[in-house]
Amino acid sequence: MKFRIVFAVAILLGSPIISLPLSAADPPSEAERLQNLENAVRQLQQRNAELEEEVRELKSKSGPFRPMFSGPEQKAVAGNESKAVFTAPPPPPVDVHPGGSEYKLTLGGYIQVNFEDGDVSAFEGRFGLTALKDRFRLRRARINLTGDFAEQFEFKIEGDFENSDGISSNRTAFSATDIFVNWHAIPEANIKVGQWKAPFGLEQITPDQLLFTIERSLPTGAITPERQIGVQIWGKPFTNLWPQEKDLLTYYAGIFNGNGRNTTVNDNNNFMYVGRLELLPFKGKFLGQDSSLKLGADILNSRDDKGTNISQTLNLLVNKDGSLSPFTLPGADERTAWSLDAWLNIGPFDLIGEYFQEDVDGRTVAGVAPGFADFEPSGWYIQGSYFLIPKKLQAVVKWEALNPGQFGNDGIHSITGGLNYYIYGDGIKVMANYVHTWSDFREAHPQFGDDQFNEVLLRLQVIF
Repeated sequence: MKFRIVFAVAILLGSPIISLPLSAADPPSEAERLQNLENAVRQLQQRNAELEEEVRELKSKSGPFRPMFSGPEQKAVAGNESKAVFTAPPPPPVDVHPGGSEYKLTLGGYIQVNFEDGDVSAFEGRFGLTALKDRFRLRRARINLTGDFAEQFEFKIEGDFENSDGISSNRTAFSATDIFVNWHAIPEANIKVGQWKAPFGLEQITPDQLLFTIERSLPTGAITPERQIGVQIWGKPFTNLWPQEKDLLTYYAGIFNGNGRNTTVNDNNNFMYVGRLELLPFKGKFLGQDSSLKLGADILNSRDDKGTNISQTLNLLVNKDGSLSPFTLPGADERTAWSLDAWLNIGPFDLIGEYFQEDVDGRTVAGVAPGFADFEPSGWYIQGSYFLIPKKLQAVVKWEALNPGQFGNDGIHSITGGLNYYIYGDGIKVMANYVHTWSDFREAHPQFGDDQFNEVLLRLQVIF
């Protein structure tokens, strides 16, 4: 840069002299020489300012931390060369990038806040001995990180800030929900490892943010296995064989510890085996509306040891007053469960139904009896919804029932009516539900108190 400045000075100062005639009889006047010199200085100052600007731009592009460590730059002011003005360098650009080889990295999450009034969670069997009080509830507050790799791997890490409400004593603060890696190079045979929801039950594997009612049904929570740690192979067999019908069939087959999420040990040397098939026999136009029909079937088998909670999400054990509690096995068992589901969509109308059946049989281990009688819980729900205002206001009705199968009349039934207002799709959604519940056990044993219960639930959901 110094060579360029000196060369420019030489050209600027020399050019007026070279242009003069080489005659001693006609030398330039003193005034002309001063005028030429002032012109050269002005041009030199202008060019120097341009060069300084170029240097600043080059420094800002030389590295993410170069401007941070550069010293202040000095600039002389024409006509007052004894003083200098110090200008700070521009702030460095924010540099956020993946630490690995991901080509896509997404940070997100969602918040769900409930207001619950009346017979709180009575539809979950919480009345009498297990009754809850009116409350504001931080239902879910989750943050997640998802990413894709060029090597055809994807991952998800998610945690929940929501505090426990007594379902599981080991969930009292921030805890992991989904943590998994999925290899998707072969669409017909993805391989997934980590922790996520075992593929059993349509309502259970539907994301929390996309549900049409504020809470899942009691039979879903009591019988489905929820999140587990394990490995799974899954895929769409017709992806390449029949591309236009690639969604016709989807299968899932997984092996899991079987004793819940965030546990570092298995309860025994046996595993839980879970399988699911989904069939999409129709997707197209019906009565001029976008429509589809999806059918599903699930199967589960697990051999559990004493102390395992077999109702991971909701309650299943019938108390002496007909209310429900989590079922922690007093002895070893073997259980087999299955379910069937269907989802019909015709434009603004959705009709969803699901049926569950489970056999819980005690096992004698090392001469120790199971400590409970065999039982067969079962349940079902039917849910209909319709958009009163397209994509904005949705009405929902659900009828559900659970038969815990431990006494003659221990069934619990509920009817839910609700409205969902989609402010910005599922991203910002307000929900309102009224739930009426009745207990067969309480009706057969009036000495324990009321057998009819009512609750109002409100929810605000924000996805970010």
